[in-house]
Amino acid sequence: MRIGIDLGGTKIEIAALGPGGDVLRRERIATPRSYDETLAAVRDLVLRAERSLRQVGTVGVAIPGTISPATGLVKNANSTFLIGHPLDKDLARALGRPIRVANDANCFTLSEATDGAAAGQAVVFGIIAGTGIGGGVCIDGRAILGAHAIAGEWGHNPLPSPRPDESPGPSCYCGKQGCIETWCSGPALTGQYLRKTGRNLIATDIAAAAEGGDPNAQSVMEGWFDRFARAIASVVNILDPDAIVIGGGLSNIDALYRELPPRVERYAFTPEGPTTIVKNRHGDASGVRGAAWLWREDELAGALPT
Repeated sequence: MRIGIDLGGTKIEIAALGPGGDVLRRERIATPRSYDETLAAVRDLVLRAERSLRQVGTVGVAIPGTISPATGLVKNANSTFLIGHPLDKDLARALGRPIRVANDANCFTLSEATDGAAAGQAVVFGIIAGTGIGGGVCIDGRAILGAHAIAGEWGHNPLPSPRPDESPGPSCYCGKQGCIETWCSGPALTGQYLRKTGRNLIATDIAAAAEGGDPNAQSVMEGWFDRFARAIASVVNILDPDAIVIGGGLSNIDALYRELPPRVERYAFTPEGPTTIVKNRHGDASGVRGAAWLWREDELAGALPT
């Protein structure tokens, strides 16, 4: 049995998966507001699941940040109370067994590459597109961490080939200007439409208005698709993934899967055909499922039974 924990800013979710990825148990609770309370909450969720199912499992945890290879402490987490703590070691101590912790975008990508929309593909790039823009890389069924544990974090690269009216670009919380996140996230799209029309709509409603024939929404979406395609093309030129899977709230914009592939082909160095860009299969369960699959590397290496 594999147990996954998705440790988010507002909720903690646990899922226990059987050998074939079937869900044996799921539970959600609100995320406590302190580090020690969060440790206790995760411990109790795991022990409660194991008592209910009468078996012990491996445990993986997805977090909105990562553990620094240099310090062993959480960094880059928007759940700021996690920052500066050795989360994997503290959870291992609380549960009396090894724990694996990974960035939630990495877990999303691992989930979709294992038994999701990109199952069977060798090189997968996962995009989390919502309030922010994140990403992860999975190669041959393994999530790639990188020397600084930031592999796939394309959202804080600058927007490629900026037009005169796109430079230097909006300020980003990371301290730079013109990051992909400031142009392609949900709030960015909302802001672009607001500035054009004076109306405050969420991103999916803007996309729906464009599909319905609203010329202002169509104009804004045209610019957004173009920027998103430029951003993805830069990834394609470096990684050349077999598939790109999109998750997060913006993944529900159906036009993405029609509009992006030919635009990415135009911008990328890919004369043989468009990049495969697909919607996720597991929705908001991909994070917790990917956390559960973190131990699969050992199985792929023959170190654990499947």
